[in-house]
Amino acid sequence: MKLLFTLTLLASSLIVEAQNLYIKTFGSQSNPAILFMHGGPGYNCASFEATTAQSLANNGFFVIVYDRRGEGRSKDANAKFTFEQSIDDVNTILNEYKLQKTTIIGHSFGGMIATNFASVYPSKVQALVLVGAPMALQSSFRNIIAKSKALYQSKNDSLNLMYTGMLEKMDTSSLEYAVYCFGHALQNKFYNPKKPSEEAQKLYATFKSDTILNKYASKMTQEPTKGFWKNEHYTTLNLSTSLQNLKTKGIKIYGLYGKEDGLYSTDQIMALQQITGENKLKYLDNCSHSVFVDQQTEFINALKMWVGK
Repeated sequence: MKLLFTLTLLASSLIVEAQNLYIKTFGSQSNPAILFMHGGPGYNCASFEATTAQSLANNGFFVIVYDRRGEGRSKDANAKFTFEQSIDDVNTILNEYKLQKTTIIGHSFGGMIATNFASVYPSKVQALVLVGAPMALQSSFRNIIAKSKALYQSKNDSLNLMYTGMLEKMDTSSLEYAVYCFGHALQNKFYNPKKPSEEAQKLYATFKSDTILNKYASKMTQEPTKGFWKNEHYTTLNLSTSLQNLKTKGIKIYGLYGKEDGLYSTDQIMALQQITGENKLKYLDNCSHSVFVDQQTEFINALKMWVGK
């Protein structure tokens, strides 16, 4: 589908529809471009859109957010849920905005899409910024189980200890195994900091007051999860080699992670730092999975330092 209107240089808060995708931009197109890829599968960009996109634009960036095909507000009954289609869609977005070089932020599962896009189109990537994104989900699953077991043991929770014991005997490549692991992470609040900062509390409160965007952010759909698992076996992938190859090609890789993100152990973060380099990864206190909310000032300052003007 063609653009509904011609883009202007000042594309502040414009919503466009291209190729059946929900896309929204913030800031001046003359500024360094950032494309945000949301997590999931089955999620959307609403939380970043509501809390962070405009603030990032106010700090000198042209920010693009979008919902992947078949996810969130990008309704498409014929979505394939493949890396190939996702990469093609990103390429279409960059071409629509006539962007030669773009910084790609990949949050959570979006980091997998971002890494694959950079591998196919390295010349179009100014930098790759991984935010709470996995290199290898199998390592994350083992970390979730270990942290969950320790928590259940401290509470003498025999029922959940039984469940985690059963989980350890499952086929680790199965979708059910992944779903149950993420279920324990949610149940144990591994995605949230224990004591959100005052800044984070205000951002979360503001977001919750936006009934429309909050409605989308609280929704996860199952078809994308099933589709990406069936087509790409994403829960068994290890992106270490791909990231090393990107670094060899001269792509700058950065990382922003929270120390309270229960999906990742310190060893996993240090392994990523071996690829990025010590000065290109920030491991933040009082911060969990949504780094751009939990530590927004640190998040924006890092991007200004790494990829700003």
